Amino acid sequence: MIPEGNTLEEIRKREQIIRDFYKKWKEQNPSQRKFNLSLKEYINIRMVSIVETSEYAAKNYLSTLAVLQLDAILAGAKKVSIKKPKVGNKNQKTFERIIIMEYKLVGIGTVKMTVGVRRRTHEKVQYCITAITSK
Repeated sequence: MIPEGNTLEEIRKREQIIRDFYKKWKEQNPSQRKFNLSLKEYINIRMVSIVETSEYAAKNYLSTLAVLQLDAILAGAKKVSIKKPKVGNKNQKTFERIIIMEYKLVGIGTVKMTVGVRRRTHEKVQYCITAITSK
């Protein structure tokens, strides 16, 4: 069961649920990537994906639920905008640009997925997933 509250203990439990989910996902998906229909390219899961998503999504119950729908989000999210990486953010310094994508999940609402585009290789890396509206 996923804790719904906002105590530090509940947030830490959600963070562990997300990390455990990614671990299982990576075991089931050895290529560590899924094809996105909107970008017509693969979106990769890397360590930064797990760290950022577990830290941010765990703060919100609906965001935690959203992460558990990773396959659907990776495949079906649509590009909304492109922006530059945040200045001074060490986790974003390897990216040349950030793609903001959205996906609608029944029972959760709109989910935002941030995808970083690596310098030189142009590899697309899932950076963070969070619920931005609840409906």
